[in-house]
Amino acid sequence: MNWWPFGKEETVTLDGPHALLAGIEKRGKQYLDDVDNGKLVMPACKRSASDAGCDQAAIADHTRLEAFRYLMAIPRREFTLLAEPDSQAAILDGYLRQLPHEDTVIEFTGVTNADLAIAIIAGFNWLVHCAVLAGAEPNQFYGTLRNFRRIASSAQKWWAADGAKERYAEMLQAEQEPPLLLNLVWAEYGRMAAEIASAHAARR
Repeated sequence: MNWWPFGKEETVTLDGPHALLAGIEKRGKQYLDDVDNGKLVMPACKRSASDAGCDQAAIADHTRLEAFRYLMAIPRREFTLLAEPDSQAAILDGYLRQLPHEDTVIEFTGVTNADLAIAIIAGFNWLVHCAVLAGAEPNQFYGTLRNFRRIASSAQKWWAADGAKERYAEMLQAEQEPPLLLNLVWAEYGRMAAEIASAHAARR
């Protein structure tokens, strides 16, 4: 299974969002390589006590990477737009226009903003699927897409307001996290993955 389209790595100085994205790429590639080589069970939420990476922290981390892999699979590495301030208005608009779907096996359309939205939703669907597998209470997950739309809508207004680029630069300078879609998705995937890992641990 080859889900991770990587090019040659380069040594560059990255700001916070780009460093985050580079770290996700690196760790995600290693994780999927380990899965392909039989070192780790995927999905992580189905690991038994005898499997490698069966501790709660590893399951949370790997479940989060599993959800993010849909974004990394978008052709031409267009997932990098998630970290670009100039792209936020368009990709947030594309996300809010995209109708929800229930797929974890997806086909890309070739339309960048639509593909980003499709992949984000597929990641949320994967997490709901993992929640069921882990024995978590599914009702607390089913409203996630609706809640995230509210978060995305607030971010859209933030970027549409006058002075957004200046506020963005100030937040980076202060080592704060601006409302890039990358940060919003990564945080929400992480919250859900932590709950899944907790439910998995509780079943032992």
